[in-house]
Amino acid sequence: MSTVIAQSHHVFGLQSHVTNNIFFFDEQVIIFPAGNQCVRYNMDQKWQKFIPGSEKSQGMLALSISPNRRYLAVSEMVQEKPVITIYELSSIPVRKRKILNNFDFPVQRFTCMAFSPDSKYLLTQTSPPECNLVYWLWEKQKVMAIVRIDSQNNGVYQVSFGPQDNTQVCVTGNGMFKLLRFSEGTLKQTNFQRGEPQNYLAHTWVSDDKVVVGTDTGKLFLFESGDQRWETSILLKELASEMKNLQMIQESESLIEFPTVTSPVPSYEQVTMTSSHSQLTLPQVFAVAAYSKGFACSAGPGRVLLFEKMEDKDFYHESKEIRIPVDPQSNDPSQSDRQDIVCMCFSPSEETLIATTSKNQLYSITMSLTEISKGEPAHFEYLMYPLHSASITGLATCIRKPFIATCSLDRSIRIWNYESNTLELYKEYQEEAYAIGLHPSGHFIVVGFADKLRLMNLLMDDIRPFKEYSIRGCRECTFSNGGHLFAAVNGNVIHVFTTTSLENISNLKGHTGKIRSIVWNADDSKLISCGTDGAVYEWNLSSGKRETECVVKSCSYNCVTISPDSKIIFAVGSDCTLKEIADSSVLRETSAFDAVYTAVVISHSGRMMFVGTSLGTIRAMKYPLPLQKEFNEYQAHAGPITKMLLTFDDQHLLTVAQDGCLYTWKVYDKEGRGIKREREVGFAEEVLVMKIELEEKRVEEKTS
Repeated sequence: MSTVIAQSHHVFGLQSHVTNNIFFFDEQVIIFPAGNQCVRYNMDQKWQKFIPGSEKSQGMLALSISPNRRYLAVSEMVQEKPVITIYELSSIPVRKRKILNNFDFPVQRFTCMAFSPDSKYLLTQTSPPECNLVYWLWEKQKVMAIVRIDSQNNGVYQVSFGPQDNTQVCVTGNGMFKLLRFSEGTLKQTNFQRGEPQNYLAHTWVSDDKVVVGTDTGKLFLFESGDQRWETSILLKELASEMKNLQMIQESESLIEFPTVTSPVPSYEQVTMTSSHSQLTLPQVFAVAAYSKGFACSAGPGRVLLFEKMEDKDFYHESKEIRIPVDPQSNDPSQSDRQDIVCMCFSPSEETLIATTSKNQLYSITMSLTEISKGEPAHFEYLMYPLHSASITGLATCIRKPFIATCSLDRSIRIWNYESNTLELYKEYQEEAYAIGLHPSGHFIVVGFADKLRLMNLLMDDIRPFKEYSIRGCRECTFSNGGHLFAAVNGNVIHVFTTTSLENISNLKGHTGKIRSIVWNADDSKLISCGTDGAVYEWNLSSGKRETECVVKSCSYNCVTISPDSKIIFAVGSDCTLKEIADSSVLRETSAFDAVYTAVVISHSGRMMFVGTSLGTIRAMKYPLPLQKEFNEYQAHAGPITKMLLTFDDQHLLTVAQDGCLYTWKVYDKEGRGIKREREVGFAEEVLVMKIELEEKRVEEKTS
């Protein structure tokens, strides 16, 4: 084992395609999936603790918490095989209690799960084509009953137990609402489905024998012991304007990253895609959650309705509307609230309602506030911060401030603070952003958009461009360590500019394929680049010429970095090795052991090295690299790592990935020789403001 350690410190992100992706552990602590870990987040004290995914996991599919809050079940794919891990949440640290991974029935993956009221049994539903519902005595890893639920390959969306009865089971899916009873080793259906089959998306038990079910056409049904007792249709208030917005909705849907085939059915996208255009105007009930007065249900994009039970009757009436607020930072605020609510839950005291959306956002509302706004809709607020909803393509950090800059295919730029774990600034744009660089001062950024390269000031409450260059689709841009230069990649050419006169002073040509990564050496005298053409070049900036070159045609490189003394270049790529290059030749190759490395970074001390993999894991090793397989591997992301960096003081590792999550890690070397780089001076407190805005404010103060 390596002596270099990384500990997850904080994550900004959510995996909304995981079934049942949010619940309360207690009144303050919630649990949700981010990257390839489950996060326990204390909403009052703002701390996060982590439950990492299984080794070699390819991502989580579904979660379930037991009614007694002691156990967490996680369904994953591990090396193409389904695994269910049950964790004991009450132990410190959280430990694995049982692993279900030996199955004597065919299964491709488990798409949804539920614990029994006494927490001793577990229901698991397998995906099509088998579609088996399995009833486990999980502590003994014993299958008590198994039944095929669906022969039409429609898939099941949700399974549950009755609130008081271990033998009562409910299953909903496309064209099916089934109640089953477990007895004498079998699960038998107890209800008979009448009427037109519906696409039942979600359900919840409102009493021991009553279930409320929602459909993809905005219908709600109440069934008592399997018989329909009540029905209502949720109507959107803006049917006319909906038709106008149809075009816009379809455009905005294209922003969503579609999950891979291994995501659970029905992912939000699969349901949206199968809906016909006319149905987009009908609210789809993706989530229903019961509480003491009745239930809450999602009612179309950005909207939740509360239904309360009418006295002495088995009917419910709509009592309140809660909406996702319009986001002023969005590039089209009228569309920013158009995201479907995919999961909801109430806190144990019912004081708080939390919702997650199809765009990876977490929202909450204090229930007592819904009482105040008579007649008007109440509004959710962000539970933490607005998070990225698509692959993060760019990552940068600086020296004078504890800032992290990210950009994403969701067309946004975000500035995070890794000391306070907060979001400082963010803004959405019309164009996708592919690359970002942050000036060492922390005052401005360079961003590669689909249409142009832009230099932008980070103001106190805004991000404003001050210079544009006609470089389209720049995929790599970075400031020099001293901040006096910046480099931007345009296909297979590197353009170098000064930050003083903003002029283009050099163009470095030589790559025959796309350049994937560039890095400055410590004194900014050289720039190192690597590309899909298998070339690693070292450029002399005073002459604009190549100083060294090392070409391995068989390798498409992903990332390059350089040792603090500028003597050795490290490159990783498609051939599953980490190469050490000096004087135009490969000194040595270290095997990546069945992984493709997508990112590499070395500490400023030169003693710690970190690599990111296409599976989303990170590996920590010491430098010089050991000859044998000696590294610590950590579950991090649920997709390939796109970028990783160390902060200037070597205290934090930052990783981003295609899953839209940003992780910060505390890193250290157990041998600890001189790892801590003392800061000469504290972080800067100054902020930039526009002079005209300052003058306007002064005038306002004088007049008031």
